[in-house]
Amino acid sequence: MISLGVFGGAANAEHGTKTWAKAQKSLVAVNPVWPGYDRPGFGAPPGTAPAGTGVYFSINSAPDTVFILTAAHVVAQAKSIEIVDFSGKPSPAYLHAIDWRRDIAILKTDLIGTGIIVNNDRPLIGSHVCALGNSFGLGTGISCGIVSAVGRSNIGFNEIEDFIQTDAAVNPGMSGGALVDSDGRLIGLIGGIFTKEADIDAGVNFAISVPLLRQSLAEHLTAGVRF
Repeated sequence: MISLGVFGGAANAEHGTKTWAKAQKSLVAVNPVWPGYDRPGFGAPPGTAPAGTGVYFSINSAPDTVFILTAAHVVAQAKSIEIVDFSGKPSPAYLHAIDWRRDIAILKTDLIGTGIIVNNDRPLIGSHVCALGNSFGLGTGISCGIVSAVGRSNIGFNEIEDFIQTDAAVNPGMSGGALVDSDGRLIGLIGGIFTKEADIDAGVNFAISVPLLRQSLAEHLTAGVRF
């Protein structure tokens, strides 16, 4: 006789509802208006990329913040930027600083948000993680997987690279989103999908590590500001 009772306690993944609840208020959709278009999201209809994602981050340990991290390639050519917070509230955002070498941009907005909690420890290979982002411009959502590798460099995306590799599903529109641990703490900023033929998820996705984010912020924010 086969008993199914042994699976009762393992039915819920380590990540999931708890992860989303802790991190989702720090997430924003980023909708750039690109040259040649007249509305956010590249002027494209709902459900199509390009769009992007951003993450509220705190400075000087303040829980509330007006600063947002995103990927530089999401906003680099934008003539204006709109962000939409977890409650659906839109607001203009402005480019505060850009780090071309690491593909990191810092936005500033009048809409106050909740800074994401940061995990300063290097994630362990095989540990559970979730990717939070604005997939295909459909709105923010979550996918989960594991850390596949750490310290990836020489991938060819950026001049300076220190990527966390994950198999959590990542699609266009999620650039600048959050890679978080099972407690909803930031461990990386989603940066790229490794594919040779099309922008589809192939299980090889990359997030900029927290140490590299810190390096960028040290160079591009005013002295004395801590992340």
